[in-house]
Formats: sequence, structure tokens, C-alpha cells
Amino acid sequence: MTRRPDHRPVLALLLLLLATMIGLVSYSSTLYRLFCAATGYAGTTQRAASDTAKISPRMVTVRFSTDVATDLPWRFVPAQPKVKVHLGQDTLVFFKAENLSSRDYVGHATFNVTPEKAGIYFKKIQCFCFTEERLAAHQKVEMPVDFFVDPRLGTDPATSDVDTITLSYTFFVSPRPAGARDLARFAHAPPDPAAGRELFKTWCSGCHRLDRAVIGPPLSGVVGRHAGAVAGYPYSPALSRSDIVWSQATLDKWLAGPREFVPGALMSVSIPDPATRRDIIAYLEAQHLAAFSQKGRRQEGTP
Repeated sequence: MTRRPDHRPVLALLLLLLATMIGLVSYSSTLYRLFCAATGYAGTTQRAASDTAKISPRMVTVRFSTDVATDLPWRFVPAQPKVKVHLGQDTLVFFKAENLSSRDYVGHATFNVTPEKAGIYFKKIQCFCFTEERLAAHQKVEMPVDFFVDPRLGTDPATSDVDTITLSYTFFVSPRPAGARDLARFAHAPPDPAAGRELFKTWCSGCHRLDRAVIGPPLSGVVGRHAGAVAGYPYSPALSRSDIVWSQATLDKWLAGPREFVPGALMSVSIPDPATRRDIIAYLEAQHLAAFSQKGRRQEGTP
């Protein structure tokens, strides 16, 4: 009697191949995202726990671009169109989101940078794009993004021509709304001196230091000081005659538009975002209080 061939090993092998193909199809998008995150392919930015890079003299301009899917009734714009930063410089910027509808929505942000070859060097420390985000009906928030551009961009021959990077975001309705974080955590945030320190580096440090004049006058002790009062600094006649005392209110007006606040002033840089101005002023106030406290301890003879 002839024995029938045993096809079970072949059948098991075919089932194994089928299961592998199904698994690859099921997880192809996840594997693709992991591949992009590891290599920077398609302009995918990298994630970092902190900025430990040494700051390079080389600077790049980072521009911001935003978009919203047609089925998500949000307004989503950058608080600043661009910033100029040193490679390795920890930089904090803000984006504004507003839910224009009468119901809550959960959004998910996709992101990339161009040129794509810069993606592997663009490192994000904090970003709303890492999680699903819920925005309540008619709510407005300002969301932070903390990033730096790896100094190795300046030593890679392939990126030697990169002097401008565009960071782009698009918000879509989230397909996985369960467990979304609430953007209300950004809605009424108190002034943050620590954030202000990073924002000062981004917006102010090109012209100002706390302890000495650079292009602009030193800013240590600026809160409570009369405008134009630093001896030896060549202020504009308009600012010297202004009789302004720097406070939260006057600094906010000055940073929002110096030449509108004091016609004839020399400073041309303005900071349009109220939250950015608020945190920078909080940082300057904290430095003033720290210096005042240290002076008091010296007068009392305490270390």
C-alpha cells in the first residue's frame, strides 16, 4: 500500500509566511515611523531628553509652518514666524491653537522639517506632537515646543549649505481619542521664569546680556529702573527723554513694539506673542529679585 505524502510541514510553513505577511502589513505604518525616527528620513525630527550639546557659533534660521485638516475646526498658527538660533542652542517657541466649534475635539499633529536632510539633526525636547491632544469647545491655548539643532549639522558635508530649516505641523482629527491629554494645561499658565530664561536666549541674547552691554544695554536690574539710566550707554534721545520706569506693564508694551511705544527708539525687534513677553519679563524680575537678595546678604555680612 502506497503511503500518501505528508503535506503538514509545507502547510505549517505557508501559514507561518502568511502570519508574517499579515504582521508586516498590520505594523507597516509603525515600522515606517520607527525607521523615519531613527534615520531622519522624510524630514522626521528626532526626540531628545535634554540639550547637552555644545553651542556652535554657526547660526540657522528656523521657520514655522502650520496647517489643519479640513474636518478639524481649529485655528492653529505659530506665535512667531521664525527664529534665528545657534546650533546646539536650547530654544523655546510657542504655537497658538483655538477650537472654533461648540464641541470638544481631539487632534493629532504630524510634523517634519525641510530640507529633509536636516531632519536627523533637529531635536525636540518638548512638543505637543508627541501625544493626542484634546481642545475644549471655543478654547484657546498657547503650546510650547522646546528644541535644538544638533551642532553636527555644521560638520556634515551634506548639510553644509543648510542655513534655513522649516518646521511644519499639520493637525488632524485623532483616530485614537481615548486617553488624550487636555490642552487646558496650557490655557492659563502662570508666568514661568524658567521658560523665560530659554526665551531670553532665543529672543534677546543676540543683543543683550544681564551683566554687560553688548549691542544693547545690560538688563540686570532693569525692572524698577528708569529707561536710559545705565551710565555710559548711548541711548537714543527719545528713550533718554521718555521718563519711563520699567515695570511689567511698560516692559510688555516695549517688547510688543518698541518704536510704537517710544517713537524714535533705536530698538527694532519686537515680540508679538504675549506669553513669550510674559515669561521673559518674569525671568528679568526673578534676576532682579535674586540680585537684590544677594546684595542684602552681603550688607548683612552673610554668605
